[in-house]
Amino acid sequence: MNAENFKLYRKLLHYHSSLMSMEERRELRFLLKNFFSQHATANLSADDYLFTKLQILDIILNEIGLGKPAIISVLFIEAVDYKIITAQELDKKFNTTVTPILHGLQRVKELYQKNVALESENFRKLLLTLAEDVRVILIIVAIRLQTMRNLDKMPEDERMQIARESSFLYAPLAHRMGLYKVKTELEDLSLKYTNRDIYKEIAEKLNETKRSRDKYIAEFIEPLKLKMAEIGFPFEIKGRTKSIHSIYSKIKKQNTAFEKIYDLFAIRIILDTPIDKEKAACWQAYSIITDMYQPNPNRLRDWLSIPKTNGYESLHTTVIGPQSKWVEVQIRTVRMDEVAEKGLAAHWKYKGIKSESGMDEWLKNIREILENPELNAVDFMDEFKLNLYDKEVFVFTPNGDLHKLPKGATALDFAFSIHTNLGSKCVGAKVNGKNVQIKYVLNNGDQVEVLTSAAQKPNQSWLKIATTSKAKSKIRQALKEVEFKDAEIGRETLLRRFKNWKIEVDDGRFSRLSKKKGFKTVSDFYQAIAQETIDIHEIRDAYLDMETRDSNPDIVIRTAEAFTKEAAPIPDTASKEDVLVIGENLKNIDFKLAKCCNPIYGDNVFGFVSVTGGIKIHRTDCPNAPQMISRFGYRIVKAKWSGKSIGSQYPITLRVVGHDDIGIVTNITSIISKEKNVSLRSISIDTNAGLFQGNLTIMVDDTKELDSIIKKIKQVKGVKNVSRS
Repeated sequence: MNAENFKLYRKLLHYHSSLMSMEERRELRFLLKNFFSQHATANLSADDYLFTKLQILDIILNEIGLGKPAIISVLFIEAVDYKIITAQELDKKFNTTVTPILHGLQRVKELYQKNVALESENFRKLLLTLAEDVRVILIIVAIRLQTMRNLDKMPEDERMQIARESSFLYAPLAHRMGLYKVKTELEDLSLKYTNRDIYKEIAEKLNETKRSRDKYIAEFIEPLKLKMAEIGFPFEIKGRTKSIHSIYSKIKKQNTAFEKIYDLFAIRIILDTPIDKEKAACWQAYSIITDMYQPNPNRLRDWLSIPKTNGYESLHTTVIGPQSKWVEVQIRTVRMDEVAEKGLAAHWKYKGIKSESGMDEWLKNIREILENPELNAVDFMDEFKLNLYDKEVFVFTPNGDLHKLPKGATALDFAFSIHTNLGSKCVGAKVNGKNVQIKYVLNNGDQVEVLTSAAQKPNQSWLKIATTSKAKSKIRQALKEVEFKDAEIGRETLLRRFKNWKIEVDDGRFSRLSKKKGFKTVSDFYQAIAQETIDIHEIRDAYLDMETRDSNPDIVIRTAEAFTKEAAPIPDTASKEDVLVIGENLKNIDFKLAKCCNPIYGDNVFGFVSVTGGIKIHRTDCPNAPQMISRFGYRIVKAKWSGKSIGSQYPITLRVVGHDDIGIVTNITSIISKEKNVSLRSISIDTNAGLFQGNLTIMVDDTKELDSIIKKIKQVKGVKNVSRS
């Protein structure tokens, strides 16, 4: 065991002593030794295996707070796979229950061995596995965090895939479990590998402003400490810099420069107080803060009275601090802070204090979504994602029962949250004593009574009104049932009429006829007949015509459309100047460069098969890439530059931010004009309060040339930032 492993081992041994008896620890060492003696290979070195496991266990124990069952499951998952020991034997030896966790981890492992894609049916199975036992979710998140921390050791192409997965799925999962610290780290690490330049730039600027930021935090905290000392119980006040990913999101959302982001940090007050005095102490601290600093009443967030679904409790406010700067202040107790850091797992430590029914309800809803076979991949991913980020609204029934729904939920969503039959018969609602339509958007504190009618039934427009996954799932299910009944009625009608006309029925011919008429499925064809949107006599004539052609195969019928296609071949739209290898070493495939990210020669790129059949080339850090990969992974193809002819150039827009000094624009344009293979196509400048923001469109040959010109522009006096749009 190397020094790093030994250090980790000693650290974990300290925690194990409180979780396991001496006899159990001896048994654990014996079983591990036996496993290595039987299955130590070049691919499974004891040192590497232990190092990985110890890192995962460190996260599970110290950052998430899981106990003995999770430790045993993580350590012996491979031993169970190799049939050295069974899950039942582990249960008996360590006096715990690991079987459900091991079962879940084994299923996840099997699915990942099949190269699970986020959009595939396997991914649905993966999530269904996770939803069976909440501890499996927490362990999988821990494993992913360990992988991300060691991502530099993996091949470049795998890094990008894992980083995107982490950003798309695992960070939201961590958020939903209440693991805010883990979620933040996963987002930052994902950004580090998917957009390294942006990550590095923000990290450097944070480092440059650290001294002034620390000084301001100290200035804000110092007088507050003196006042807080009067409350009579221990407390801690600390400043917390916001994550790089969070800052990047603000820059994108506000479309501004780093220098204009002022809320780079938050002040956190942690009170050490008995459980029965928690709320009173937090509000007392709030009173002290707002006496000293002017609060913004619109930015008060009370998660003390009604915690978030994932168990998060805290009191947030925003005040005007020294130098008239807005400062976010978070007030919570030691217990609340641990729950906020370790999420759901921390509830087991404080069992009985807060109900976990919210999380149970969420897992139930997830299972309902996953088990719905009618839900297509795109809708499924959208709805699952919706369930991960929990911005909530709280409403009441006429009896005073509290219900939590996602922000933006409608009266129709509320009806379905109560009961499916209630939702299906909903015609409106009475909110705070006033009648409203089913599309009414609920507000915090609304009292809602559902109005129903026996004659009411779901229709297609309801899918635009409903926002929750449960409501949409039930509406789709009801619509499918209606469609099935209509299709049955249509088929019976068609068969009856054909029988009266004494025409022999051929199901295969009906299938071909439905496609010819523009229907996606035969069911849609039968539905149209039932709804009388298509003339049944027209169907008869087309059927007889098709029957005649089938019986006389020598007859050739060509349409004008078909002739046109032959006479006018599709023009070659692919760039012949730059050679891309697409897919499995295929060259000279028709492609276009995507306008959303403007890739140029030298960029890391991938291909996306469009609905028209052509291929669009996107940068791997394209803002639309995560959505395309998650929703349409089956349409993604590999692509890379393999060669380049002389003379090809690409338009690139550069965003320049800096001080409005005399001659700065002249200096920038002068630098561009001196570059041999770079030309300026357009320039627009906007100045405000001594700062200028400019957009320059230039023509360049490749990324090497682009990086060179960006570096030179950054060296111009007064320029603060240069970024590629």
